[in-house]
Amino acid sequence: MTKSCHDESCVPHLLHYDMPDGVVAFSTTRQGGVGEGPYGEFNVNDYCGDNPDVIAANKAGLCKELDIPVRHLLFPHQVHGTEICQVDESFLGMSWEEQTVALDGVDALVTNVGGVCLGVSTADCIPILLYDPTHHVTAAIHAGWRGTVARIVEKTVRHLRETMHTCPRDLYAIVGPGISLTHFEVGDEVYEQFESAGFKMADIACRQEKWHIDLPLCNVMQLQDCGVSTANIHDSAICTYDQVERFFSARRLGIHSGRILTAIMMQGKR
Repeated sequence: MTKSCHDESCVPHLLHYDMPDGVVAFSTTRQGGVGEGPYGEFNVNDYCGDNPDVIAANKAGLCKELDIPVRHLLFPHQVHGTEICQVDESFLGMSWEEQTVALDGVDALVTNVGGVCLGVSTADCIPILLYDPTHHVTAAIHAGWRGTVARIVEKTVRHLRETMHTCPRDLYAIVGPGISLTHFEVGDEVYEQFESAGFKMADIACRQEKWHIDLPLCNVMQLQDCGVSTANIHDSAICTYDQVERFFSARRLGIHSGRILTAIMMQGKR
């Protein structure tokens, strides 16, 4: 039976990450919401075919937990590209419809506004969170294999450096739950795209019956190449395929299933 959105047990179970004081960073799990089946329990993604009433109830529960209005929970309609959206006061002044258009086709979000929670949705792809404590800037990045090949992490760090004056060595980085090397089996054509993009294949890939690629490591290496201190990079080391009871995995559940939200927010009212 689907829980009522008024049920006191309808509280999202979040995986929290260590960040400096005043910053909240987390990934949602499948527990603590009102959904069912492959979308259950906790899904807030609008683009994967879930019941809109369930999504709204889960969003409300998450925003209550974060103590923010629902309008301040922002995540894009991702397309496995490298577009970045800057969430500033001008963006926040848009109507909901205008914001929805602005977030379509975007795979990374950046803000320097407090009280605004930025997230990306995944179900095997790799989510990355960034925080610049010097300039008080956050970013949320969606890196599937296509975005990884296109170096979306490098592009986002460059964007922070050019628009926010971020020094990469100051950044804190979180690599959230995603598919591991063991379970990310790919065809020769995908292997060749990574190779053509200049990745060190001996470090990131191994051959079994087919090629397997280490997507989390690919993104960690991009962070390091950008100048982010290894000491400031936290890899959750959670494989969504292995831990499908706790996290959504499209390879295990199919594409018509829920999504993990990995998100970051600087606390403080806007």
